[in-house]
Amino acid sequence: MVFGFKNWFNKEDTGDEYLEIDLDQGNKDENKVKVKPFILRDFADVNGVLDALREGYTIAVVDIKPLKTKDIIELRRAVSKIKKTTDALKGSIAGFGEHTIIATPEFAEIHRTPPPQKKDKTDFLH
Repeated sequence: MVFGFKNWFNKEDTGDEYLEIDLDQGNKDENKVKVKPFILRDFADVNGVLDALREGYTIAVVDIKPLKTKDIIELRRAVSKIKKTTDALKGSIAGFGEHTIIATPEFAEIHRTPPPQKKDKTDFLH
């Protein structure tokens, strides 16, 4: 958005001088969405993920493999804590593969495909 201010600095009225101010020229990175990687090596690493989610513009991609191989109980606690925070923020959380979870704030939704329908054996008879 550009505003023109006629004779902003001069007291004279010449009729055709304008000072253009581009209001969109400010910090454009401020409202960009960040996709940020995290690695859970121990339970304390979950705090960085939670802080980033609470900021509101971060999608967290979390590698859980190190904590999974180290302590499965701590991993469950960490994932549970991330899930509770994500739910409180009205966001989404999902696992991708065996070693990665993604948590998003409210503005982003993780697409989930419906599970394949199991066919009944009686369907082939008719």
